[in-house]
Parts: sequence; structure tokens; C-alpha cells
Amino acid sequence: MAKDNISRKSALEEKEGITSPETTSSASANRIKTNRKRQPSVQELVKGIINGDITALSRAITLVESTNQRHTEKANAIITACLPHSNTSKRIGITGVPGVGKSTFIEALGVYLTKKEHKVAVLAVDPSSTLSKGSILGDKTRMEDLVKDKAAFIRPSPSGNSLGGVARKTRETIILCEAAGFDTIIIETVGVGQSETAVHSMVDFFLLLKLAGAGDELQGIKRGIIEMADAIVINKADGENLKAAKSAKLEFNRALHLYPIKDSGWTPKVSLCSALEKEGIAEVWDMITDYIDHTKNNGYLEKNRSNQNLFWLLQTIDERLKSNFYNSPKIKIELKNQMQLIEEGKTTPFAAAEYLLNL
Repeated sequence: MAKDNISRKSALEEKEGITSPETTSSASANRIKTNRKRQPSVQELVKGIINGDITALSRAITLVESTNQRHTEKANAIITACLPHSNTSKRIGITGVPGVGKSTFIEALGVYLTKKEHKVAVLAVDPSSTLSKGSILGDKTRMEDLVKDKAAFIRPSPSGNSLGGVARKTRETIILCEAAGFDTIIIETVGVGQSETAVHSMVDFFLLLKLAGAGDELQGIKRGIIEMADAIVINKADGENLKAAKSAKLEFNRALHLYPIKDSGWTPKVSLCSALEKEGIAEVWDMITDYIDHTKNNGYLEKNRSNQNLFWLLQTIDERLKSNFYNSPKIKIELKNQMQLIEEGKTTPFAAAEYLLNL
């Protein structure tokens, strides 16, 4: 048979099958596009937050963290509307050196609380690079069980260059989380630094996580952080490390007796735990609730929150003045000029600063 007469079918030949649907009409496409671009109103977001809608809460927090002026105005309106529904949670700050197991401890505590029908919000602050200004924001990956818990909300935020490694708007985020019905707010900080007062000034209970056998027992006796701590919890107290943890507990207890009595009237406690083994978590929570009850009864809790509000008023004024200064078009130009003069040795940093401030 001639080659031309042979009927050949390609393996790629299209066969009759299901008819392809008609393409989306231009009107429908425009409607979808408009809906995607449409931003919910202040009223819609507030209603969603109060009803416990996590999507609305997340969107509102994004507005709060934004530096865009229009977003700031919208965020302020949302915060004002949420204020009557806030001030209802236990606010816990957790700090400690990198590697102490903060994320593991917070997950263990969070899971323990959600099983007891609490609603837990974790505001985890990730360190920002001083070079690239970026953050990994990997706390959700380190809290695999808690992130799947419907009674928990985890919000990682970049620390930026804010005081104490706390995200710039963490305090406002606390208000939104409380309005959404979270009764326990946990703030995880970047790590022990010179400015951990920022965390201390927005929480009710300040917990310091320590390690035994890491050579930092004597470091822990330094005044700064210990004076602020309402409790010291020695993590990873398990296996071969248990003996060292018990020894460290003795050392910290002795050290705490050297400090003056706190304004709260509370005597800081030292506790052992193993976040990995889920041991000692219940005892830590009992200690926190004892502290909250103690400070509620003697009036310190309410007084402390009032003082914190005044502190953050002054901090916000400082931040706004600094922002307005650096964002001034005139200052931007003159700052470059003064920096050039400093490089050429024609003025001093102090004289240049005085000149710019007088502008």
C-alpha cells in the first residue's frame, strides 16, 4: 500500500470531550476585579473583629502596622471603636536569650490554655535585619500545633528599629485582639536586650525564660532584667539537664532575695519546666493566675495599666515628632547637605544637628 494512503492518527490529536465553558464575560471580570480591590470599611472591620472574625482582625492589624497616612487614620478609627471591648485579657510578656526555647514554651502554654477553653493570641516579634530591613517571620512554622488550633491566633511582626524589639504597633494590636475575644495575649520578644522595658510597659506579667548549664546563671543576676521579671522559668529542665536546672533554681532564688520588694507587692517566683516534654506548664500558668489575682485585689493591676497608658502617650509623641522631622521635604534636602559638609570637615555633627533642629 502506498505510504500516502495509510491513515495515521497523531497521539496528540484532540478528541471530543467535555465542551469548554464560555470565557468569563467582561462585566463579570470587572466585578471580580472590583471586589478584590475593594477594601472593607471601618464599620465592617469593627463588626468582624467583635464577632471574632480572624480575617477582619488580620486586616485591621495590617492597617495598624502600616505607615501610610490614610491607613493610619482608618486604623485609629478602628482602635477607637474597639476600645470599649478591650482591657479584658491577661497580658503576658515572655523574653529570654535566643535559643532558650521561647517559641516551644509559648506553643506548649498556648495548647494547654486552649484545652482549658481559653482563647490565646500570640504576638510574636521577629528580628529585622539592620542591613536588608527584612524579617523571616517564621514563628508560625515553629508552632505547628498551635497554628492549627481554632482557639489560637498567631501574628508574627517584624521588629523594625522599634524599642526593645517590639513591633511598632504591638500595643494597638493588643486592643484589637482583646476586642476579638482573646482572653490571653502573649507577647514574644526578640530576646534580652538593653530596651526590654518596652515589653514590660505593655504587659501585666513579665516572664523571663532561662537556661541551666548554659553559663548564664551569673549573667541572670544582673539587675536590669531580673528587676522587671515577675517570674523566672528555667526551661529544658529534663534528662541530664535536670540536675543543673535545680541548681540554677537555687541560685536564682538566692539572687531574688537581694532585690527590693516590688510595687506590686508580689515576690517573684522561680519555676522549672520542659516545654518539649510539656512538663511544668500547668505550674507556670497557676503562678501567672496567682499574680493576676494578687494585683487585682491590691489595685496594682489597674494602676499599672493606667501608668502604661501615660508611658505610651509620651512614646507616641516622641515617635511622631521624629517621623515628622525626617519626613519633612526641607529636612531631607538639608540633611544631605549637612552630611556632605561633615564628610568634608566643614562642620561638626553637633553644629549640623543644631542647624537642622532650628529649621
